[in-house]
Amino acid sequence: MLKPDWLRVKAPQRERIGEVADLLVDLRLNTVCQEASCPNIGECFAGGTATFLIMGPGCTRACPYCDIDFDKSVRALDPTEPERLGEAVARLGLNHVVITSVNRDDLADGGASQFVACMEQVRKRSPDTTIELLIPDFCGNWEALASVMAGAPDVLNHNIETVPRLYRKARPQGVYSRSLELLRRVREGWPRTYTKSGLMVGLGETDAEVLEVMADLRRHAVDIVTIGQYLSPSPKHLPVDRFVTPEQFETFRRHGERQLGFLQVVSSPLTRSSYHAGEVRRLMREHPKSLMIE
Repeated sequence: MLKPDWLRVKAPQRERIGEVADLLVDLRLNTVCQEASCPNIGECFAGGTATFLIMGPGCTRACPYCDIDFDKSVRALDPTEPERLGEAVARLGLNHVVITSVNRDDLADGGASQFVACMEQVRKRSPDTTIELLIPDFCGNWEALASVMAGAPDVLNHNIETVPRLYRKARPQGVYSRSLELLRRVREGWPRTYTKSGLMVGLGETDAEVLEVMADLRRHAVDIVTIGQYLSPSPKHLPVDRFVTPEQFETFRRHGERQLGFLQVVSSPLTRSSYHAGEVRRLMREHPKSLMIE
């Protein structure tokens, strides 16, 4: 299936992304931008931003849509990774940082302690930087979730990924209700944290199913939603079922913000979980949680 014109992006130029890429090599850090073949890598790197991928690069789940390598071996965490990540944030002068991870189902806490250590190092070296975590489901380990939330991230992101009918096909080790439960627990236990989730379209879902997922997320008081086009990384991955038009993405955005009441819906063919994530700083000024929960 040929990509439509609205999905064509220019290849990133080495001189535009070189500074960030060189820094990542120097500090031995991974980014989801590189590992998951994100189409926005040129734009984000050129702007001096990146979404850091910790505890990788291998993932203990083999989701058939994802380009991150599968690795089911038991691997010790690198105790120097949080310090190196904190140094990268400081050297890049980031206002907002996104920290995500591969799934580490081999660890008792799913890697929650590494998220906490990374937050501590960012705050130590760059105290004015707002922190967004994009976390896995920790296999429903709510104590692990509580330990992460005790670190007080500004934004807690957990992706719903797709509609429930397609979970067995696209996210076989995920549980739709468990992901909603995670988001509910964050909202109820830590109401001052902004919550966020995202999904891909083009895996075989209908527009009506997308709207139902958005309604589910809003019922769980999620603040921000991202919706983007699925692009198959290779012939070995799930194929693209359809290319959603920019007009339909705009319909999703309007419905989410005007009818459902999300603070923000970022919806476009090239949207990814962390695309323009720094805009949350504006939302935090315009919609402070201290007023929203009174």
